[in-house]
Amino acid sequence: MSAVRQDAWSEEDDLILAEVTLRHIREGSTQLAAFEEVGERIGRTSAACGFRWNSCVRKKYEEAIAIAKSQRQKRSYYKKQPAAGGAQVAGLTETDFAPEGYKGETASEESLSIDAVIRFLRQWKGGLQESGKQHRALERTLREKEEELARLRSENARLSQEVSLVKTDYHVVNDDYKALIQIMDRARRLAFLSEEEEELKTRFKMDANGNLERIE
Repeated sequence: MSAVRQDAWSEEDDLILAEVTLRHIREGSTQLAAFEEVGERIGRTSAACGFRWNSCVRKKYEEAIAIAKSQRQKRSYYKKQPAAGGAQVAGLTETDFAPEGYKGETASEESLSIDAVIRFLRQWKGGLQESGKQHRALERTLREKEEELARLRSENARLSQEVSLVKTDYHVVNDDYKALIQIMDRARRLAFLSEEEEELKTRFKMDANGNLERIE
């Protein structure tokens, strides 16, 4: 009886699940039998294997599943042929068990199907590794952009503070300038009045009766 495991599925577990399930499909067996075999190999329940296949792994192997079903149909067809057809079955080439347009060396039905699945799984694994590299590169680029954004925000805050201080200084200087202009204006008016008073004093004098007399 398989033990129930709580740890996450590894890539190797997924590959075993895919290889065994595809083989059972190709040989005309049931997926339940495949899940039971996988469970015994990796120490999981058949229910857990079935859930993993239907929820995650199956959609990654649509093409391989189609190939396996095609091979199953051909196996079933040739099994129904007369005994004389045995020589024909034994002489099948790789193209009889591969998608249309595929060419390769002659091989037995069993070795051919396993090799095709292994090639497909290796290509899929290579694609995952390449996707992982691209994902890490994108994460690194995003981290660099976030650091640059934080630096720009800090610089913007510093410049905003400097602008605020400059504005404050400008208002203070402007107020002082206006006050200085007002003081100078008052000083000019006072100087003008003093000159007029002095001029009046020099042009007129008061006689004994208290009257002002103009001095020529």
